[in-house]
Amino acid sequence: MWRYFIPIALIVLLMAFFWRGLYLNPGVVDSPLIGKPVPAFSLPAVADGSPPLTSEDFKGHVSVLNVWATWCIPCREESATLVQFSKSKLVPVYGLLYKDQRQDAEQWLQEKGNPYQLDGFDPKGQVALNWGVYGVPETFVVDANGVIRKKYVGPLTDSIVKDSLIPLVNSLNQEKP
Repeated sequence: MWRYFIPIALIVLLMAFFWRGLYLNPGVVDSPLIGKPVPAFSLPAVADGSPPLTSEDFKGHVSVLNVWATWCIPCREESATLVQFSKSKLVPVYGLLYKDQRQDAEQWLQEKGNPYQLDGFDPKGQVALNWGVYGVPETFVVDANGVIRKKYVGPLTDSIVKDSLIPLVNSLNQEKP
């Protein structure tokens, strides 16, 4: 009798996990770095001669970091949204080029517009890994104290920017550093 019960119980348990998974949002991935300081780093800029992107750039003001790559199809989807958001000058938008080629990125930014006040070139993806990046695109909101407050997985859309990102940035801008 027990030899039939155990496999049936395991099947029921697996079905329960799969059923629960149907109702999870794949765009919501908890980050262990939420509430923690920006990891220390310094990256050269995508364009030669431009200033580097460092962890110090995230202190003293609310900012947004977008992790992207030219080979990333969803990054193409969010490009116009990021350019439009950066034009608002609500906060500095920084870019982190993930496992890509500088020449491709420079061409991309010239063609599609450059939303980044500063950008960093991360050819091996080590800095992105330290940020807890699972894939691209990912976008982080950092408060004025240099603490990561939110992570968006997947492409930013106009509705995400309007309904979530801008209200969060406005709220963080009102907090005292």
